[in-house]
Amino acid sequence: MSSPVRHYVGGRFDASGVPFPLIDPVFGRPAGELPAAPRELVDRAVRAARDALRGPWASWSPAERSRMLHRIADGIEQRFEEFVAAECADTGKPRDLASTIDIPRAIANFRSYADLTAGRSEQSWHTTTPDGRGALNYTVHKPLGVVAVISPWNLPLLLLTWKVAPALAMGNTVVAKPSELTPGTACLLAEVMAEAELPAGVFNLVHGGGADAAGQWLTEHPGIDAIAFTGESRTGGTIMRAAAARLAPVSFELGGKNAALVFADADLEQAVAGTLRSAFTHSGQVCLCTERVYVERPVFDAFAQGLAAGAKELSGYGPMISAAHRDKVLRYIDRAAADGDVLAGGGVPRFSDGRDGGFWVEPTVLTGLPEDHPAVREEIFGPVVHVAPFDTEEEALGLVNASPYGLAATVWTGDVSRAHRVAPALDVGIAWVNTWNLRDLRTPFGGVKASGIGREGGDHSLDFFSEPMNVCVKL
Repeated sequence: MSSPVRHYVGGRFDASGVPFPLIDPVFGRPAGELPAAPRELVDRAVRAARDALRGPWASWSPAERSRMLHRIADGIEQRFEEFVAAECADTGKPRDLASTIDIPRAIANFRSYADLTAGRSEQSWHTTTPDGRGALNYTVHKPLGVVAVISPWNLPLLLLTWKVAPALAMGNTVVAKPSELTPGTACLLAEVMAEAELPAGVFNLVHGGGADAAGQWLTEHPGIDAIAFTGESRTGGTIMRAAAARLAPVSFELGGKNAALVFADADLEQAVAGTLRSAFTHSGQVCLCTERVYVERPVFDAFAQGLAAGAKELSGYGPMISAAHRDKVLRYIDRAAADGDVLAGGGVPRFSDGRDGGFWVEPTVLTGLPEDHPAVREEIFGPVVHVAPFDTEEEALGLVNASPYGLAATVWTGDVSRAHRVAPALDVGIAWVNTWNLRDLRTPFGGVKASGIGREGGDHSLDFFSEPMNVCVKL
Protein backbone atom coordinates (compact mmCIF):
# COMPACT_ATOMS: atom_id res chain seq x y z
CA MET A 1 0.00 0.00 0.00
CA SER A 2 1.47 3.38 -1.03
CA SER A 3 0.35 5.36 2.05
CA PRO A 4 0.58 4.17 5.65
CA VAL A 5 -2.66 3.20 7.34
CA ARG A 6 -3.34 5.72 10.07
CA HIS A 7 -6.18 6.95 12.23
CA TYR A 8 -7.28 10.56 11.88
CA VAL A 9 -8.57 12.11 15.12
CA GLY A 10 -9.13 15.75 15.91
CA GLY A 11 -7.32 16.87 12.78
CA ARG A 12 -4.20 14.79 13.45
CA PHE A 13 -2.96 11.49 12.07
CA ASP A 14 -2.20 8.74 14.58
CA ALA A 15 -0.68 5.29 14.10
CA SER A 16 -1.19 3.92 17.62
CA GLY A 17 -2.64 0.46 18.20
CA VAL A 18 -1.80 -3.22 17.91
CA PRO A 19 -0.88 -4.09 14.28
CA PHE A 20 -3.41 -6.10 12.27
CA PRO A 21 -2.10 -7.83 9.11
CA LEU A 22 -3.42 -6.81 5.70
CA ILE A 23 -3.51 -9.55 3.06
CA ASP A 24 -3.51 -9.03 -0.70
CA PRO A 25 -6.54 -11.04 -1.95
CA VAL A 26 -5.11 -11.41 -5.47
CA PHE A 27 -1.98 -13.26 -4.38
CA GLY A 28 -2.79 -14.18 -0.76
CA ARG A 29 0.36 -12.57 0.58
CA PRO A 30 1.03 -9.89 3.24
CA ALA A 31 0.34 -6.36 2.05
CA GLY A 32 1.02 -4.28 5.15
CA GLU A 33 -0.43 -3.63 8.56
CA LEU A 34 -3.31 -1.75 10.08
CA PRO A 35 -3.19 -0.25 13.59
CA ALA A 36 -6.24 -1.49 15.50
CA ALA A 37 -7.51 1.46 17.52
CA PRO A 38 -7.43 1.07 21.30
CA ARG A 39 -10.58 2.03 23.18
CA GLU A 40 -8.91 5.23 24.37
CA LEU A 41 -8.49 6.40 20.77
CA VAL A 42 -12.14 5.69 19.97
CA ASP A 43 -13.11 7.76 23.03
CA ARG A 44 -10.82 10.56 21.86
CA ALA A 45 -12.35 10.49 18.38
CA VAL A 46 -15.87 10.84 19.80
CA ARG A 47 -14.73 13.70 22.05
CA ALA A 48 -13.07 15.44 19.10
CA ALA A 49 -16.28 15.14 17.10
CA ARG A 50 -18.32 16.49 20.03
CA ASP A 51 -15.96 19.45 20.46
CA ALA A 52 -16.12 20.21 16.72
CA LEU A 53 -19.90 20.14 16.85
CA ARG A 54 -19.78 23.02 19.34
CA GLY A 55 -16.98 24.84 17.52
CA PRO A 56 -16.85 27.03 14.39
CA TRP A 57 -18.45 24.23 12.33
CA ALA A 58 -21.75 24.94 14.10
CA SER A 59 -21.95 28.40 12.53
CA TRP A 60 -21.28 27.30 8.95
CA SER A 61 -24.16 28.00 6.59
CA PRO A 62 -25.46 25.39 4.11
CA ALA A 63 -23.71 27.32 1.34
CA GLU A 64 -20.39 27.12 3.18
CA ARG A 65 -20.83 23.40 3.81
CA SER A 66 -21.70 22.95 0.14
CA ARG A 67 -18.48 24.64 -0.93
CA MET A 68 -16.51 22.39 1.42
CA LEU A 69 -18.08 19.25 -0.05
CA HIS A 70 -17.11 20.45 -3.53
CA ARG A 71 -13.53 21.03 -2.31
CA ILE A 72 -13.42 17.47 -0.97
CA ALA A 73 -14.70 16.16 -4.33
CA ASP A 74 -12.02 18.25 -6.06
CA GLY A 75 -9.39 16.68 -3.80
CA ILE A 76 -10.46 13.16 -4.73
CA GLU A 77 -10.40 14.06 -8.40
CA GLN A 78 -6.89 15.49 -8.11
CA ARG A 79 -5.66 12.24 -6.54
CA PHE A 80 -7.85 9.98 -8.68
CA GLU A 81 -5.14 7.49 -9.62
CA GLU A 82 -4.04 7.11 -5.99
CA PHE A 83 -7.59 6.29 -4.98
CA VAL A 84 -7.96 3.77 -7.80
CA ALA A 85 -4.69 2.07 -6.86
CA ALA A 86 -5.66 1.88 -3.18
CA GLU A 87 -9.11 0.49 -3.97
CA CYS A 88 -7.65 -2.20 -6.24
CA ALA A 89 -4.90 -3.10 -3.77
CA ASP A 90 -7.36 -3.56 -0.91
CA THR A 91 -10.16 -5.41 -2.70
CA GLY A 92 -8.46 -7.07 -5.68
CA LYS A 93 -11.18 -5.73 -7.98
CA PRO A 94 -10.25 -4.97 -11.61
CA ARG A 95 -8.99 -1.49 -12.32
CA ASP A 96 -11.76 -0.76 -14.82
CA LEU A 97 -14.34 -1.36 -12.09
CA ALA A 98 -12.67 0.94 -9.56
CA SER A 99 -11.93 3.65 -12.12
CA THR A 100 -15.39 3.73 -13.71
CA ILE A 101 -17.64 3.03 -10.72
CA ASP A 102 -16.13 3.26 -7.22
CA ILE A 103 -14.03 6.42 -7.38
CA PRO A 104 -16.27 8.42 -9.77
CA ARG A 105 -19.28 7.56 -7.62
CA ALA A 106 -17.46 8.76 -4.46
CA ILE A 107 -16.83 12.08 -6.19
CA ALA A 108 -20.48 12.21 -7.28
CA ASN A 109 -21.62 11.54 -3.72
CA PHE A 110 -19.94 14.71 -2.45
CA ARG A 111 -21.02 16.80 -5.42
CA SER A 112 -24.65 15.68 -5.38
CA TYR A 113 -25.08 16.38 -1.66
CA ALA A 114 -23.23 19.67 -2.01
CA ASP A 115 -25.77 20.77 -4.60
CA LEU A 116 -28.75 19.39 -2.72
CA THR A 117 -27.92 21.08 0.56
CA ALA A 118 -27.15 24.42 -1.12
CA GLY A 119 -30.54 24.48 -2.86
CA ARG A 120 -32.67 23.02 -0.07
CA SER A 121 -35.47 25.12 1.40
CA GLU A 122 -37.44 24.83 4.61
CA GLN A 123 -41.23 24.58 4.79
CA SER A 124 -43.51 27.25 6.20
CA TRP A 125 -47.24 27.65 6.84
CA HIS A 126 -49.46 30.57 7.73
CA THR A 127 -51.88 29.26 10.35
CA THR A 128 -55.23 30.84 11.22
CA THR A 129 -55.91 31.58 14.87
CA PRO A 130 -59.18 32.36 16.78
CA ASP A 131 -58.23 36.04 17.12
CA GLY A 132 -57.73 36.34 13.39
CA ARG A 133 -54.13 37.53 13.64
CA GLY A 134 -52.65 34.17 12.69
CA ALA A 135 -49.35 32.47 13.31
CA LEU A 136 -46.32 31.57 11.26
CA ASN A 137 -45.01 27.99 11.44
CA TYR A 138 -41.71 27.05 9.83
CA THR A 139 -39.24 24.19 10.00
CA VAL A 140 -35.57 24.18 10.87
CA HIS A 141 -33.42 21.11 10.17
CA LYS A 142 -30.74 20.72 12.84
CA PRO A 143 -27.87 18.20 12.79
CA LEU A 144 -28.31 14.96 14.74
CA GLY A 145 -24.89 15.43 16.36
CA VAL A 146 -22.00 12.97 16.33
CA VAL A 147 -22.63 10.22 13.78
CA ALA A 148 -20.86 6.87 13.61
CA VAL A 149 -20.39 5.69 10.01
CA ILE A 150 -19.42 2.02 9.62
CA SER A 151 -18.75 0.87 6.07
CA PRO A 152 -18.01 -2.55 4.51
CA TRP A 153 -15.16 -4.03 2.46
CA ASN A 154 -16.84 -4.59 -0.90
CA LEU A 155 -17.25 -0.96 -2.06
CA PRO A 156 -15.06 0.77 0.52
CA LEU A 157 -14.96 4.38 -0.69
CA LEU A 158 -18.32 4.45 -2.48
CA LEU A 159 -20.30 3.32 0.56
CA LEU A 160 -18.26 5.35 3.05
CA THR A 161 -18.82 8.60 1.16
CA TRP A 162 -22.47 7.69 0.52
CA LYS A 163 -22.98 8.32 4.26
CA VAL A 164 -20.25 10.81 5.14
CA ALA A 165 -21.26 13.32 2.46
CA PRO A 166 -24.91 13.81 3.57
CA ALA A 167 -23.90 13.69 7.25
CA LEU A 168 -21.49 16.59 6.73
CA ALA A 169 -23.93 18.38 4.43
CA MET A 170 -26.42 18.64 7.30
CA GLY A 171 -23.82 19.90 9.80
CA ASN A 172 -23.07 16.72 11.72
CA THR A 173 -19.63 15.56 12.76
CA VAL A 174 -18.49 12.04 11.93
CA VAL A 175 -16.45 9.20 13.37
CA ALA A 176 -15.91 6.69 10.58
CA LYS A 177 -14.76 3.08 10.80
CA PRO A 178 -14.08 1.33 7.51
CA SER A 179 -13.65 -2.41 7.27
CA GLU A 180 -10.36 -3.59 8.71
CA LEU A 181 -9.82 -5.46 5.43
CA THR A 182 -9.98 -2.38 3.19
CA PRO A 183 -8.66 0.77 4.91
CA GLY A 184 -6.71 2.34 2.04
CA THR A 185 -9.18 4.73 0.41
CA ALA A 186 -10.55 5.85 3.80
CA CYS A 187 -7.01 6.92 4.75
CA LEU A 188 -6.66 8.86 1.51
CA LEU A 189 -10.05 10.47 2.16
CA ALA A 190 -8.80 11.67 5.56
CA GLU A 191 -5.80 13.22 3.81
CA VAL A 192 -8.13 14.98 1.38
CA MET A 193 -10.23 16.26 4.30
CA ALA A 194 -7.09 17.71 5.88
CA GLU A 195 -5.95 19.27 2.59
CA ALA A 196 -9.40 20.83 2.12
CA GLU A 197 -9.05 22.40 5.60
CA LEU A 198 -12.18 20.84 7.02
CA PRO A 199 -12.23 22.00 10.66
CA ALA A 200 -10.45 19.62 13.03
CA GLY A 201 -12.72 16.98 14.54
CA VAL A 202 -15.51 17.28 11.96
CA PHE A 203 -14.30 14.07 10.28
CA ASN A 204 -12.51 11.41 12.32
CA LEU A 205 -11.28 7.99 11.23
CA VAL A 206 -10.52 4.96 13.39
CA HIS A 207 -9.49 1.50 12.27
CA GLY A 208 -10.14 -1.92 13.76
CA GLY A 209 -12.45 -4.89 13.89
CA GLY A 210 -16.07 -5.15 14.92
CA ALA A 211 -16.72 -7.34 17.97
CA ASP A 212 -14.84 -6.27 21.11
CA ALA A 213 -12.98 -3.70 19.01
CA ALA A 214 -13.44 -0.27 17.42
CA GLY A 215 -16.77 -1.15 15.80
CA GLN A 216 -18.42 -2.30 19.02
CA TRP A 217 -16.90 0.49 21.11
CA LEU A 218 -18.19 3.05 18.63
CA THR A 219 -21.75 1.74 18.33
CA GLU A 220 -22.07 1.33 22.11
CA HIS A 221 -20.52 4.73 22.88
CA PRO A 222 -22.83 7.10 24.80
CA GLY A 223 -21.37 10.02 22.85
CA ILE A 224 -22.65 8.71 19.51
CA ASP A 225 -25.99 10.28 18.53
CA ALA A 226 -26.77 8.19 15.43
CA ILE A 227 -25.37 5.22 13.50
CA ALA A 228 -25.23 4.66 9.75
CA PHE A 229 -24.15 1.14 8.79
CA THR A 230 -23.83 -0.97 5.67
CA GLY A 231 -23.04 -4.65 6.11
CA GLU A 232 -24.31 -8.05 7.12
CA SER A 233 -27.85 -8.36 8.49
CA ARG A 234 -26.73 -10.20 11.61
CA THR A 235 -24.25 -7.43 12.43
CA GLY A 236 -27.02 -4.90 11.89
CA GLY A 237 -29.07 -6.66 14.56
CA THR A 238 -26.19 -6.43 17.02
CA ILE A 239 -25.73 -2.73 16.31
CA MET A 240 -29.47 -2.11 16.63
CA ARG A 241 -29.47 -3.65 20.11
CA ALA A 242 -26.59 -1.39 21.13
CA ALA A 243 -28.34 1.69 19.75
CA ALA A 244 -31.64 0.77 21.41
CA ALA A 245 -30.12 1.21 24.86
CA ARG A 246 -29.96 4.99 24.26
CA LEU A 247 -32.66 5.25 21.55
CA ALA A 248 -30.12 6.36 18.93
CA PRO A 249 -31.50 6.47 15.38
CA VAL A 250 -30.03 4.00 12.88
CA SER A 251 -29.81 3.78 9.11
CA PHE A 252 -29.05 0.26 7.85
CA GLU A 253 -28.35 -1.09 4.39
CA LEU A 254 -27.99 -4.80 4.98
CA GLY A 255 -27.79 -8.10 3.10
CA GLY A 256 -29.72 -9.38 0.14
CA LYS A 257 -30.66 -12.53 -1.73
CA ASN A 258 -31.69 -10.68 -4.83
CA ALA A 259 -33.80 -12.27 -7.53
CA ALA A 260 -34.29 -11.79 -11.25
CA LEU A 261 -37.46 -12.72 -13.11
CA VAL A 262 -37.11 -13.63 -16.79
CA PHE A 263 -40.41 -13.87 -18.68
CA ALA A 264 -40.76 -15.71 -21.98
CA ASP A 265 -41.50 -12.43 -23.79
CA ALA A 266 -38.16 -10.91 -22.73
CA ASP A 267 -35.27 -10.22 -25.08
CA LEU A 268 -33.38 -13.38 -24.13
CA GLU A 269 -29.99 -12.17 -25.30
CA GLN A 270 -30.40 -8.98 -23.29
CA ALA A 271 -31.60 -10.91 -20.23
CA VAL A 272 -28.62 -13.27 -20.32
CA ALA A 273 -26.14 -10.43 -20.74
CA GLY A 274 -27.80 -8.41 -17.98
CA THR A 275 -27.85 -11.36 -15.59
CA LEU A 276 -24.18 -12.13 -16.23
CA ARG A 277 -23.48 -8.57 -15.15
CA SER A 278 -25.85 -8.60 -12.17
CA ALA A 279 -24.62 -11.96 -10.89
CA PHE A 280 -20.87 -11.60 -11.40
CA THR A 281 -19.92 -7.92 -11.11
CA HIS A 282 -17.10 -7.72 -8.52
CA SER A 283 -17.38 -11.51 -8.35
CA GLY A 284 -20.83 -11.23 -6.78
CA GLN A 285 -19.52 -9.18 -3.86
CA VAL A 286 -22.08 -6.40 -4.21
CA CYS A 287 -25.21 -6.18 -2.08
CA LEU A 288 -27.30 -5.67 -5.24
CA CYS A 289 -25.98 -8.71 -7.10
CA THR A 290 -28.41 -11.38 -8.33
CA GLU A 291 -28.19 -14.77 -6.58
CA ARG A 292 -31.55 -16.23 -7.69
CA VAL A 293 -33.00 -16.30 -11.22
CA TYR A 294 -36.52 -17.51 -11.96
CA VAL A 295 -37.18 -18.14 -15.66
CA GLU A 296 -40.51 -18.82 -17.35
CA ARG A 297 -40.48 -22.47 -18.38
CA PRO A 298 -40.71 -22.09 -22.20
CA VAL A 299 -37.35 -20.27 -22.26
CA PHE A 300 -35.73 -21.87 -19.20
CA ASP A 301 -33.40 -24.26 -21.03
CA ALA A 302 -32.23 -21.63 -23.52
CA PHE A 303 -31.63 -19.07 -20.78
CA ALA A 304 -29.82 -21.51 -18.47
CA GLN A 305 -27.57 -22.69 -21.29
CA GLY A 306 -26.82 -19.12 -22.35
CA LEU A 307 -26.02 -18.04 -18.81
CA ALA A 308 -23.75 -21.04 -18.22
CA ALA A 309 -21.93 -20.46 -21.51
CA GLY A 310 -21.43 -16.80 -20.65
CA ALA A 311 -20.15 -17.61 -17.16
CA LYS A 312 -17.57 -20.01 -18.60
CA GLU A 313 -16.27 -17.26 -20.90
CA LEU A 314 -15.94 -14.57 -18.22
CA SER A 315 -12.46 -13.22 -17.59
CA GLY A 316 -10.99 -10.27 -15.78
CA TYR A 317 -12.99 -10.87 -12.61
CA GLY A 318 -11.46 -10.45 -9.17
CA PRO A 319 -10.94 -12.66 -6.10
CA MET A 320 -12.90 -13.03 -2.91
CA ILE A 321 -11.87 -10.55 -0.26
CA SER A 322 -10.26 -13.10 2.08
CA ALA A 323 -9.43 -16.76 2.54
CA ALA A 324 -12.26 -17.09 5.06
CA HIS A 325 -14.80 -15.63 2.65
CA ARG A 326 -13.56 -17.81 -0.22
CA ASP A 327 -13.92 -20.90 1.96
CA LYS A 328 -17.46 -19.88 2.94
CA VAL A 329 -18.47 -19.48 -0.72
CA LEU A 330 -16.91 -22.83 -1.65
CA ARG A 331 -18.81 -24.58 1.15
CA TYR A 332 -22.09 -23.38 -0.34
CA ILE A 333 -21.00 -24.55 -3.80
CA ASP A 334 -19.88 -27.96 -2.55
CA ARG A 335 -23.20 -28.56 -0.80
CA ALA A 336 -25.12 -27.36 -3.85
CA ALA A 337 -23.11 -29.66 -6.11
CA ALA A 338 -24.07 -32.62 -3.93
CA ASP A 339 -27.78 -31.73 -4.02
CA GLY A 340 -28.25 -30.23 -7.48
CA ASP A 341 -26.46 -29.53 -10.75
CA VAL A 342 -23.52 -27.26 -11.55
CA LEU A 343 -23.91 -25.81 -15.05
CA ALA A 344 -20.72 -23.70 -14.93
CA GLY A 345 -17.82 -23.12 -12.56
CA GLY A 346 -18.02 -24.72 -9.16
CA GLY A 347 -14.36 -24.60 -8.23
CA VAL A 348 -11.17 -22.56 -7.96
CA PRO A 349 -9.55 -21.29 -11.17
CA ARG A 350 -5.91 -22.12 -11.87
CA PHE A 351 -3.61 -19.46 -13.35
CA SER A 352 -0.18 -21.11 -13.07
CA ASP A 353 1.23 -17.92 -11.59
CA GLY A 354 1.19 -16.03 -8.27
CA ARG A 355 -2.58 -15.69 -8.36
CA ASP A 356 -2.88 -19.36 -7.43
CA GLY A 357 -2.12 -18.24 -3.86
CA GLY A 358 -5.05 -15.82 -3.88
CA PHE A 359 -8.70 -16.17 -2.92
CA TRP A 360 -10.39 -17.01 -6.22
CA VAL A 361 -13.71 -18.70 -7.04
CA GLU A 362 -14.98 -19.46 -10.54
CA PRO A 363 -18.23 -17.82 -11.73
CA THR A 364 -20.74 -20.54 -10.87
CA VAL A 365 -24.23 -21.32 -12.21
CA LEU A 366 -26.38 -23.80 -10.25
CA THR A 367 -29.76 -25.39 -10.88
CA GLY A 368 -31.99 -28.15 -9.54
CA LEU A 369 -32.05 -27.09 -5.89
CA PRO A 370 -35.19 -26.85 -3.74
CA GLU A 371 -36.24 -23.43 -2.50
CA ASP A 372 -35.33 -24.25 1.11
CA HIS A 373 -31.75 -25.18 0.20
CA PRO A 374 -29.11 -22.98 1.92
CA ALA A 375 -27.64 -22.00 -1.46
CA VAL A 376 -31.07 -20.65 -2.50
CA ARG A 377 -32.19 -19.27 0.86
CA GLU A 378 -29.05 -17.73 2.38
CA GLU A 379 -26.88 -14.87 1.17
CA ILE A 380 -23.63 -16.23 -0.32
CA PHE A 381 -22.09 -12.93 -1.48
CA GLY A 382 -19.94 -14.52 -4.13
CA PRO A 383 -20.00 -15.42 -7.84
CA VAL A 384 -22.82 -17.94 -7.45
CA VAL A 385 -26.28 -17.86 -8.99
CA HIS A 386 -29.10 -20.44 -8.95
CA VAL A 387 -31.53 -20.75 -11.88
CA ALA A 388 -35.02 -22.27 -11.54
CA PRO A 389 -38.17 -22.40 -13.73
CA PHE A 390 -41.65 -20.99 -13.06
CA ASP A 391 -44.98 -21.38 -14.84
CA THR A 392 -47.16 -18.42 -13.86
CA GLU A 393 -46.74 -14.80 -12.89
CA GLU A 394 -48.29 -15.48 -9.49
CA GLU A 395 -45.85 -18.32 -8.85
CA ALA A 396 -42.93 -16.10 -9.82
CA LEU A 397 -43.98 -13.37 -7.39
CA GLY A 398 -44.39 -15.92 -4.61
CA LEU A 399 -40.90 -17.32 -5.20
CA VAL A 400 -39.25 -13.91 -5.13
CA ASN A 401 -41.18 -12.62 -2.12
CA ALA A 402 -40.68 -15.77 0.00
CA SER A 403 -37.12 -14.66 0.81
CA PRO A 404 -36.35 -13.22 4.26
CA TYR A 405 -34.43 -10.51 2.40
CA GLY A 406 -35.84 -7.68 0.31
CA LEU A 407 -33.21 -5.41 -1.16
CA ALA A 408 -33.46 -5.50 -4.96
CA ALA A 409 -34.91 -7.42 -7.91
CA THR A 410 -34.79 -7.31 -11.69
CA VAL A 411 -37.62 -8.01 -14.12
CA TRP A 412 -36.90 -8.94 -17.74
CA THR A 413 -39.98 -8.65 -19.95
CA GLY A 414 -41.12 -7.19 -23.25
CA ASP A 415 -44.62 -6.50 -21.90
CA VAL A 416 -44.87 -2.96 -20.52
CA SER A 417 -48.12 -3.74 -18.67
CA ARG A 418 -46.51 -6.73 -16.98
CA ALA A 419 -43.50 -4.62 -16.02
CA HIS A 420 -45.70 -2.06 -14.25
CA ARG A 421 -47.78 -4.82 -12.65
CA VAL A 422 -44.95 -7.05 -11.41
CA ALA A 423 -42.29 -4.56 -10.28
CA PRO A 424 -44.41 -2.81 -7.60
CA ALA A 425 -45.63 -6.20 -6.32
CA LEU A 426 -42.09 -7.29 -5.37
CA ASP A 427 -41.17 -7.05 -1.69
CA VAL A 428 -37.95 -5.12 -2.28
CA GLY A 429 -36.64 -1.60 -1.93
CA ILE A 430 -35.68 -1.23 -5.59
CA ALA A 431 -36.82 -3.04 -8.73
CA TRP A 432 -35.21 -2.68 -12.15
CA VAL A 433 -36.95 -3.50 -15.41
CA ASN A 434 -34.77 -4.66 -18.33
CA THR A 435 -31.65 -3.25 -16.68
CA TRP A 436 -29.61 -3.58 -13.49
CA ASN A 437 -27.93 -1.15 -11.12
CA LEU A 438 -28.99 1.92 -13.03
CA ARG A 439 -28.98 4.57 -10.30
CA ASP A 440 -30.18 8.12 -9.85
CA LEU A 441 -28.65 9.40 -6.61
CA ARG A 442 -31.79 11.40 -5.79
CA THR A 443 -34.00 8.31 -5.53
CA PRO A 444 -34.67 6.29 -2.34
CA PHE A 445 -32.29 3.39 -1.82
CA GLY A 446 -32.61 0.66 0.80
CA GLY A 447 -34.28 -2.62 1.61
CA VAL A 448 -37.15 -4.22 3.49
CA LYS A 449 -37.28 -7.17 5.86
CA ALA A 450 -33.73 -8.36 6.69
CA SER A 451 -32.24 -6.04 4.07
CA GLY A 452 -32.32 -2.85 6.06
CA ILE A 453 -34.03 0.03 7.81
CA GLY A 454 -34.60 3.44 6.28
CA ARG A 455 -33.70 4.92 2.91
CA GLU A 456 -30.62 6.63 1.56
CA GLY A 457 -30.27 8.94 -1.42
CA GLY A 458 -31.20 12.56 -2.09
CA ASP A 459 -33.50 14.14 0.47
CA HIS A 460 -33.97 10.77 2.17
CA SER A 461 -30.37 10.86 3.43
CA LEU A 462 -30.56 14.54 4.34
CA ASP A 463 -33.73 13.85 6.34
CA PHE A 464 -32.07 11.01 8.26
CA PHE A 465 -29.00 13.05 9.14
CA SER A 466 -31.04 15.95 10.52
CA GLU A 467 -33.66 16.62 13.16
CA PRO A 468 -36.64 18.66 11.93
CA MET A 469 -37.78 21.31 14.38
CA ASN A 470 -40.97 23.35 14.18
CA VAL A 471 -40.98 27.03 15.18
CA CYS A 472 -44.38 28.64 15.75
CA VAL A 473 -44.57 32.46 15.98
CA LYS A 474 -47.83 34.12 17.03
CA LEU A 475 -48.45 37.16 14.86
